Amino acid sequence: MTSRHTNTSIESKNSVLVSTLIEIFGQNMNLARIKFFGLFISALCKVQTVCFEKLAVSFETQASSDSSLRRIQRFMADYVLDTNLIARLVFSLLPHKPPYRLSLDRTNWKFGRKDINILALAIVYQGVAFPVLFTMMPKAGNSSTTERIKLMQRYIDLFGLQTIDCLLADRAFVGKHWIDYLNINGIRYHIRIRENFWVTIPKNGHRVRASWLFGHLKNNQTDCYNGIVEIKGQLCYLSGSKVKNKKR
Repeated sequence: MTSRHTNTSIESKNSVLVSTLIEIFGQNMNLARIKFFGLFISALCKVQTVCFEKLAVSFETQASSDSSLRRIQRFMADYVLDTNLIARLVFSLLPHKPPYRLSLDRTNWKFGRKDINILALAIVYQGVAFPVLFTMMPKAGNSSTTERIKLMQRYIDLFGLQTIDCLLADRAFVGKHWIDYLNINGIRYHIRIRENFWVTIPKNGHRVRASWLFGHLKNNQTDCYNGIVEIKGQLCYLSGSKVKNKKR
């Protein structure tokens, strides 16, 4: 008699990955390319680098590393990968079910004289953000309302409003039309604002700095303002905290 056991070999894991890729990419990518993509992902996980030569050596295949390297180079040079399909793949592999907390953020750096500016939408899980969609912005600086709405609408078209628990964003992501879009679609949001933002109290029309509503707080205290306020023409609720600045 032989005992039964679960096959945890690399080949078995790669077969499971390929099956998932076929389910997601089957109508948009041929089988040979799907198998290559599975090998590529497995190699990335194994060597944890994007160096083509090291990835080629780590391909679990009988082909030579030189042959694998040429496959990688051809794929990168010639194939245009649909990022919506990648989003569906990441979504299908997430370790928990929706609704999800989404995070909107931007990263910007220079490659020589060229600005690399990326607006990304991620799903947050246990303190880790898994990017699902992104857009390259042909400029430096903040995103526009139109760019934010287009990215959010792509997510909604792919996965539906019902998969969104709330949206988290930093203080760069404010604006009347942007917040109006979130309100119209019923998307809950938690967006930071600067302490010097002007806030209008609807019940009496008074305008005050946002920080003035939380001047009573002591260090490390948090509070929610008891009432609705207006910021940049949109009604919302405010919470605040007081933290001591730490010198680096």
